[in-house]
Parts: sequence; structure tokens; C-alpha cells
Amino acid sequence: MTDRFRAGAGRPCLDFIRTLRYRGTPAETEELPDAAAWGAWIDRFGPFATPVRPASAADARAVREAIHELLAASARPSTRQRLNRAAALPVPAPSLTPSGELRWQAADPASAMLASLARDALELVTSPEFARVRRCEGARCGALFLDTSRPGTRRWCSMGVCGNQAKKSTYRAKATTGPADDFSLR
Repeated sequence: MTDRFRAGAGRPCLDFIRTLRYRGTPAETEELPDAAAWGAWIDRFGPFATPVRPASAADARAVREAIHELLAASARPSTRQRLNRAAALPVPAPSLTPSGELRWQAADPASAMLASLARDALELVTSPEFARVRRCEGARCGALFLDTSRPGTRRWCSMGVCGNQAKKSTYRAKATTGPADDFSLR
């Protein structure tokens, strides 16, 4: 599988809200347009051993937007209610197979995944880690991520993408100004 969905934001709920790529920009891209895409996301990030085939992606998008609103510190009462309802749904349950493998099961895997994501968001927003949720400084990105760096000064959601693009832009800008501009005090 290619990088259809981004990972590495530091928490499952943060990876989930990144499914609306380039949020708030003209390049905004919906990565969960239908049930097949939502199922693919669950298959990539969920705990289930077998593929998940949800009937719809509408609930997933609604919960995703509620999580984003909560984490962006602008949650309305209706947003909190939606997340509380989602978090109250049954979560995946572990079971041990005869061969000793751990498997996760749920009567409705898509709803169970939403419950897990809502719970993760509620736990994050009420934990000390919430103070380390950052918005990527990438020119086109703006994704939220958990800054786990020791000094707490991480600027980009990914050094490999956004950080690299920013460093290239800085390098190009310095290269076009030329060395004469570096000695402007002469």
C-alpha cells in the first residue's frame, strides 16, 4: 500500500483527523469520501485481523470533524455530545486464539473504531499531553500533531515532508539572494 493515509501524528485521533488533508486550503482533499475508503483506513490503523467493510463513511466524517473541533479548542456543546455518544459505543474486545495470538473483535467494527478514536480524543484533551498538540508550520499543511520532542519545539508534522519542504524553501531563498546580501553592513 502506498501512503494513501498519513500516520505518525502521535495519537490515533490525530492520525484520523488528517484524513481531511490540507484542511482549510484550496487544496483540501477528502480521504474518506466513501465506505470503501473508511474501511481501508480501519484496515490500516485498526486492530482487526480481517478487512472491515462499513456501510457508510458519513458517521466517520462527522466524528472526525467533532474531534478536530475539540482539539482546535473550539468545541460547542453539540460537539462534546457527539463525541461522548461515540465514545460510549462498544470498543473492540481482545480475545486469545487457540494458537496464542491476540485478535480484536467487535459486532460492528466501524462503530467500535469510532468509539476508540473518540475515547482517544477525549483522553488527549484532558491530559497534560494536550499542551503539546501543535499545528504544522508547513506552508500548505496545518495538520495537528503531538510534539514528543524533548524540548517541545517541533515545528512540522513530518520532517520527511513538511520540514524538508520548508528547509528547501529556505535554502532556495538564501541561494537567490546571493552572498552580497549577507554582507549588507559594509
